[in-house]
Amino acid sequence: MSQEKPDKPQIFRSGRWFDPDDLRSFGHRSRAMQMGYSRRDFEGKPFIAIVNTWSDINQCHQHFRHRVEDIKRGVFQAGGFPLELPALSLSEPFVKPTTMLYRNLLAIETEELLRSHPIDGAVLMGGCDKTTPGLLMGALSVGLPFIFFPAGPMLRGNYRGEVLGSGSDTWKYWDERRAGKIGIEEWNEVEGGIARSYGHCMTMGTASTMTAIADALGLCLPGASSIPAADSGHPRMAADCGRRIVEMVLEDLRPDRILDARAVANALAVAMSLGCSTNAIIHLIAIARRAGVPLSLDDFDAAGRSTPVIANIRPSGDRYLMEDFFYAGGLCALMRRLSDRLDLEAMTVSGRSLGQSIADAEVFDPDVIRSLEDPIYHEGSLAVLRGNLAPDGCVIKPAACEARLREHEGRALVFDDYPQMKAAIDDESLDVDADTVLVLRGAGPQGGPGMPEWGMLPIPKKLLRQGVRDMVRLSDARMSGTSYGACVLHIAPESHVGGPLALLRSGDRVRISVGERRIDMLVPEQEIAARRSAWIAPEPRFRRGYGWMFARHITQANEGCDFDYLQSDFGSNPGEPDIF
Repeated sequence: MSQEKPDKPQIFRSGRWFDPDDLRSFGHRSRAMQMGYSRRDFEGKPFIAIVNTWSDINQCHQHFRHRVEDIKRGVFQAGGFPLELPALSLSEPFVKPTTMLYRNLLAIETEELLRSHPIDGAVLMGGCDKTTPGLLMGALSVGLPFIFFPAGPMLRGNYRGEVLGSGSDTWKYWDERRAGKIGIEEWNEVEGGIARSYGHCMTMGTASTMTAIADALGLCLPGASSIPAADSGHPRMAADCGRRIVEMVLEDLRPDRILDARAVANALAVAMSLGCSTNAIIHLIAIARRAGVPLSLDDFDAAGRSTPVIANIRPSGDRYLMEDFFYAGGLCALMRRLSDRLDLEAMTVSGRSLGQSIADAEVFDPDVIRSLEDPIYHEGSLAVLRGNLAPDGCVIKPAACEARLREHEGRALVFDDYPQMKAAIDDESLDVDADTVLVLRGAGPQGGPGMPEWGMLPIPKKLLRQGVRDMVRLSDARMSGTSYGACVLHIAPESHVGGPLALLRSGDRVRISVGERRIDMLVPEQEIAARRSAWIAPEPRFRRGYGWMFARHITQANEGCDFDYLQSDFGSNPGEPDIF
């Protein structure tokens, strides 16, 4: 239960702008009146920002135009004054070269929007991949009460009576078309049936992963991340967010009482049990560090070794999608299955502990949400590998690749950039076989630039025709959470800054072992040293602008790809703005 509202009048942060009897506050009040508001609308009420990442070109957030009105309804009902503040939209498929280049820009915008305006609390509207971590990182750095409002997954796709999953079936059917198994007519039908409603990807991709992590961190109304975008429960949840944020302001329930080490540990366990996107590593490290909670690749690997995957959701699962997960009981039901592995005393934005929030949750389909004794994969979703190719670590998703490739040695075929790889991959004369290790470099945080989702390298066409559907692929890139296969990602340090991946050559032998958590190029140390001495650093990607700043301050994948000057240990926050 939420705490009772105090009887005494509240002194709100927004009052610094509106309450004094002086010239500047006169200006603030008169300009509010210019917008059609009277004193009765805002006087003595908490000002609630609704940070909206809607745009005409964000497919996941098309319903936000309407949901913002539902949130406002809840704010008004609870006695608050809602103000919609638009923010960077970050549409995953349309923003190039990658939305990851701009995640931190959204975090900066969110932080400065909340700090510079007369805001007492906020509802953050996000869901499309990078919007969730960007919004959370910015709001955590401000420290005002906030609730994250998740966009919700879209409905299942459909093609000739077959259920389609976002991304995962895109790659599947594209390979079938490249192999000559389907034609343009079938391909066009898949195109028209794979995304049937607003909302984010309904596989356990990055969007579903990150909204579930926000939920497990205690930053959503419990279970909100599972509600499909098109379900009538979604606008009701929006209004609930509006009502609850007003109560949070009155209770002074700030994120430092919610996002602590317990919450991060809970989110880590939940992510692993979901078969989470590999992108969870980068984003959760960045989020945790904004809150001053240490988190490293070793923490992910430890959780991966001990937490089974119990959400039977594609691509780690073999059949179901987020809509099925919601009907099976959703995230609260999954967390109740995991309750012995969670800290149930952790606080949530509801004002109740995690344990109280999930106490009545039930699993309605045990094939969708498995028991710990009957998981779909006995270890967690992710494994961290290290070795002379990745001294600072890299990641693989063992549950989503063919079992035979978890222990593998093969000859490297190295591509220096994506255009080179794309030009070669369909060449029938390409010197490649099923044991070859495909390598793409120059695709990391600085090299990409922005670490694009290029890590699921296409299977060469000649191998597709032979029936090959998975092979070992290495890169310093990321991959979509909807992707699958034996893809080793986030190799750190990246090749662009001189990481060992820059020294690998076609024909070198590469060995990976998920069991041993190793990745190595089988090249003598003396030869590696000689190559390093001869290595020439590439030209900078940017000479001016945001990209120039990005390149100078971005950290590597194992550190969360945040800007170094925005992490909590860089310096103290600037405090409240002066008003003169």
